[in-house]
Amino acid sequence: MPFASPPIALVFGLVFAFTVGNPYPQIAGKPTRVLLQFSVVLLGFGMNLNAVYRAGKDGIAFTIATIFGTLIVGFCVGKLLNVNEKTSALISSGTAICGGSAIAAVAPAIDADGEQISVSLGTIFILNSIALVVFPIIGHALNLSPNQFGIWAAIAIHDTSSVVGAAQSYSAEALAVATTVKLARALWIAPVALLYALVYRSAKAKLAIPWFIFFFLLATIARTYTPPDFPPSIFDSLVLLAKAGLTVTLFFIGASLSKETLKKVGIKPLAQGVLLWILISLVSLWAVLNLL
Repeated sequence: MPFASPPIALVFGLVFAFTVGNPYPQIAGKPTRVLLQFSVVLLGFGMNLNAVYRAGKDGIAFTIATIFGTLIVGFCVGKLLNVNEKTSALISSGTAICGGSAIAAVAPAIDADGEQISVSLGTIFILNSIALVVFPIIGHALNLSPNQFGIWAAIAIHDTSSVVGAAQSYSAEALAVATTVKLARALWIAPVALLYALVYRSAKAKLAIPWFIFFFLLATIARTYTPPDFPPSIFDSLVLLAKAGLTVTLFFIGASLSKETLKKVGIKPLAQGVLLWILISLVSLWAVLNLL
């Protein structure tokens, strides 16, 4: 619909989940992830490779510092609140890297059970939903530049879908920056999963390589180096399709939340997630305001 946007789609999904109920909960799994990855790849057709390089270069130092800083602080907060050790590790990795994707990669590396995965995903999802709506409001209130907002959103918002949704509602330049920095951040999934596998000494470790990031870069290269006489309207159509796919993705994500998920989360894991989220949000906001 013409008025549809990522935040509105998410809200409609939440309303749908808590009124009618989701008759197809399985859509929240692999189909939604595939649609998200497909949409992100298509976004690459709207970006210039030089801009992508600059954005990734600006955010790399923050990426490394915040990932390992969040993991360390998350471990300490989990101990302080007496959160289940594996649940704490999943929440910390989801906050540090890229939400549900990081949790899905780390879970088999530490041999987490279904309940631990469900609780951590529920915690991250609740905070994602809030961030998608609140971050653009804060960004405009503080008069953040598109580059500042893009880096801040990529670091402080968990899932790629919410990062792209928030940045899309801010500006086109913020979308380019946020997408690039977030995807660069997602490349740390494999090293972090391997680190947890070594810590827990699990023989079941599985390293998830986010291949869609490389397809995103290929799409960006195609847009940058395509001959001038190639119709730009084709690329513009692909970008519009990507934005539509993202909107549908966020509706499905919103519709997947249930009262049962909220009950499973509990106070302590949610408190850990909130504390980590506030910390990384404030630290990264200070960084983009004072260092960029």
